[in-house]
Amino acid sequence: MVEWLVSLEGTEAGKTLALILALQAAFLHAVFGALQKRVTDPWTARTVIDATYATIAAPFAFFIVPWPEPDIWWMFAVAWVIHVAYKSAQAAAYSAGAYTVVYPVVRGTGPVFTVIGAGILFGEVFTKTQWIGVAILVTGILGLAVYNLRHITVDRVKLPLALSLAVLTGGIVALYTTWDAFVIRATENPFTFIAWFFFLDGLAFPIGYLVFRRGYLPRPFAPLAKLGIQGALTAYMSFGGILLATRLDKVGEAAVLRETSVVFSALLGWLMLGESTGPRRIALITLIALGAVVVELGG
Repeated sequence: MVEWLVSLEGTEAGKTLALILALQAAFLHAVFGALQKRVTDPWTARTVIDATYATIAAPFAFFIVPWPEPDIWWMFAVAWVIHVAYKSAQAAAYSAGAYTVVYPVVRGTGPVFTVIGAGILFGEVFTKTQWIGVAILVTGILGLAVYNLRHITVDRVKLPLALSLAVLTGGIVALYTTWDAFVIRATENPFTFIAWFFFLDGLAFPIGYLVFRRGYLPRPFAPLAKLGIQGALTAYMSFGGILLATRLDKVGEAAVLRETSVVFSALLGWLMLGESTGPRRIALITLIALGAVVVELGG
């Protein structure tokens, strides 16, 4: 399977597979975000999910996939630091604001920074049509932020903080998307990075929970255990999928297409969390998704 995936790099078949993987990642990432808000507080949710996917990844990392090459361990370390910062910023943003307020801004700002980073690191160039798509996407983001500032009444005092944390998180998303693409391309076997990433990345929050909360988990435990399994499987399919997509095709295009997840987030926020969306916010969220589609078609 590894040989087959590697053989698709830079081909039309690889581009098609990357498109499918990015769309899958878009839907599942929205599910992943909603899971963190549904059962418990974002910090506990992230701890339970991370501990679960680290446990699942351990045997694959140690005994199944090849170990990372000695000269790229430092790249894994940098990726670990970036992801810890991302998860901390996102948990803080979710603590300060509603899911349908925070999520679109996080996922909408991310691809703008990613396009710039991919141009610097990989020399990727966007067409004029693609830049129009980016402009549409940014318009949707800014419009959504302004609408939220004017109309949200719940936790309004925290809204500027929530939006600021969301933009910060979006910037870190771009950083990890670009860096992870760099590392997975530097690793001979792409599944080596995926397995070791999930094992190492999953250790930070559980260790922090032991230190700062003395390992205390709220009761009952059964919903948390269910959340851990659901979140871990969703993370594997979502993040693993986008990693493979960035190896098969352009990093910027894959990152932008993934952000169609904002449309799914509006639906999930309503169905799973009971959060009000409204026609104007749906229109703005759709505008963000439209920008992502224009970027993909413009390439």
